[in-house]
Amino acid sequence: MNKRPLILEIKGNSLDDGPGIRTVIFFKGCPLSCTWCHNPESKSAAVEISFDGRQCIGCNTCIELCPEDALSRDDPYFIDRDRCDLCFKCVDNCPSNALAMVGRQTGPDEILAAVKKDKPFYDTSGGGVTLSGGEPTMYMEFVSGLLKALKKEGIHILLETCGYFNFERFKDLIYPYVDTIYYDIKLYDADEHKLYCGVPNEVILENFIRLHALSMDGGAGVLARIPLIPHITDTRTNMEAIANFLQRHHVTRADLLAYNPLWHEKSYKIGVDNPYSKNEAMTKWMPQEKIHECEEIFRAAGIAV
Repeated sequence: MNKRPLILEIKGNSLDDGPGIRTVIFFKGCPLSCTWCHNPESKSAAVEISFDGRQCIGCNTCIELCPEDALSRDDPYFIDRDRCDLCFKCVDNCPSNALAMVGRQTGPDEILAAVKKDKPFYDTSGGGVTLSGGEPTMYMEFVSGLLKALKKEGIHILLETCGYFNFERFKDLIYPYVDTIYYDIKLYDADEHKLYCGVPNEVILENFIRLHALSMDGGAGVLARIPLIPHITDTRTNMEAIANFLQRHHVTRADLLAYNPLWHEKSYKIGVDNPYSKNEAMTKWMPQEKIHECEEIFRAAGIAV
């Protein structure tokens, strides 16, 4: 996919997406469809409308303006997305910003301008720019051009990826301009990966092996990240399988991402139900003892977390 992507957000002053102070560029669209996705608004590559009932003041302006009669307070999501034609009259006329466009086309010059103004913070903190999503590698040619421009400015580049991409194109278009890669490994079993993420994982694991080999030979650093999802990825079977996989390939460090239940609210805003909305474990923060249990599995395999 080479068309210009939709950008969800350009978020400055981030301290959670790599070293130092960073600007994070969130791309819209992902080749995976993880059932627990913490950024559900990033899964579709198409523009969407979100509705935040907490901000709504009940003026009904949007309902009166909608030419498709797609808005109703009787609808649990407020918007009938089968009827909505995305004319955005409701968004443009909402006085409280309860309705919002999710994703917009943003050219590389606009992105570069937004990023460059924060370069002094990168330079003093050892920060830079992080590409996240969604999945930036869905748009390799666009991203390649953007990264070339960022590199000319001397900006550190970190890529967050699910790893589901064509390796040769990635190596040619993106890898030469990336300093660090945060690489998600969710499930080791291919059938479970397809069940919960929509695609098998052979390409993901193979790409990781190849990138790690390049890293060992002086290339961009690669950090494996494992999201801890209750009763799905955090099982002892899966944790041990991933830890053993990393150990076999001489990986000595990984990052375990504690589960965050706040994605349920995001899912509701874009009108997407999810099978875990009433699941007790999925609606709570992960207990520290469970996180420690997972950490010990990796440490036992000689992998620092």
